[in-house]
Amino acid sequence: MPCSPTLSRRALLGALAASGAAPLLPVPAATAQAAPLTRPIPSTGEAMPLVGLGSWITFNVGDDPQARDDCAEVMRAFFAAGGRLIDSSPMYGSPQAVIGHGLVRLGWPSGLFAADKVWTSGDGPGQIEQSRRLWGVPRFDLLQVHNLLAWETHLDTLFAMKAEGRLRYVGITTSEGRRHGEIEQVMRSRPIDFVQITYNVLDREAEDRILPLAQERGIAVIVNRPFRQGGLIDDVDGGALPGWAGEIGCASWAQILLKFVVSHPAVTCAIPATTRVDHVRENLGVARGPMPDAAMRRRMAADVEAL
Repeated sequence: MPCSPTLSRRALLGALAASGAAPLLPVPAATAQAAPLTRPIPSTGEAMPLVGLGSWITFNVGDDPQARDDCAEVMRAFFAAGGRLIDSSPMYGSPQAVIGHGLVRLGWPSGLFAADKVWTSGDGPGQIEQSRRLWGVPRFDLLQVHNLLAWETHLDTLFAMKAEGRLRYVGITTSEGRRHGEIEQVMRSRPIDFVQITYNVLDREAEDRILPLAQERGIAVIVNRPFRQGGLIDDVDGGALPGWAGEIGCASWAQILLKFVVSHPAVTCAIPATTRVDHVRENLGVARGPMPDAAMRRRMAADVEAL
C-alpha cells in the first residue's frame, strides 16, 4: 500500500488492519542481508522479528553451570542473528533464572523484548516481581496470563501495570488448542495486545476463528509449539526435501515447518525452543528470503499431511 507523506502511522495501521494484512516490514538496505523480516505489533506499530526464542523444557537446566552457559550461547546466537523476543513462564522451572544468567553473561543485549507470564491462582503481583528479579530486567515488555489461569484478576493487574508505565504490553496464552472459546471471549471483550496460541502445519484450528479475529481486533499473535515439541521434525526428517523448498528459501524440513507458521499474515512471531546454536541460527534464517503465498501454503500443508 503506498504511503502518503501526510498519512499518520495510526491511520496507516488502521488501513492495513481493515484490509486484513499484516505486512512484512523491510529492513534498511544496509542491513537487509543481516536482519530478519519483521511484522508490526498492531497496537503500536513496533517491529517484531518473525522468529523469537522459547524456553520451555530447553532452558530448564537448574543450577548446572555448563548447561546455563550453553543456554547463554544459544541466546548470544539468537541476538546476533537479529532476534528480540524471548518468552518464559514461572511454570517452566528454572528458565527464568537461566535467561537472567544469560543476559548478564551477554552484557544486557539492547534489543531484548522480555516476554513472561503470570501463572498462579494466588498472588499475581508477587509472582510477577519474583519473575522480574530472576530475569534481572527493570520491567517486562510483555506479560501474559498463562493458560488463562485466573485471567479476570490477572488482567486487571496487568492493565494497571501498563497504565502506570510498568509494562508495555498485555496478553493471554493457551497451548495445544485448548479453551479457544474462552480465548475468543477475552479477545473480543478486553483490549489485549497479544494472544499466544499453538499453531503449526498440522494443528491448524486457529485458522478458523482465532487468527482472523486477531486481525480484526488488531491483536499480535505469538505461536508456540511450531514443531509440536520436535515431534513434527521427527516425523518428516530424513525424507528428501520437496522440489518447491528452494522456491521459499528453505534448506531443511525444520525451516519448511517454521516458515509455514510465520508466513501466515496474522502471525507476529513464532517461538521455537532449542538447546543448540546451529538450530537457533537455522530458525532465524526462516525470517529471510521469500515467503510462501496462500497457494504455496496450501501445497505445503497437503504435502506434509501426505507424508
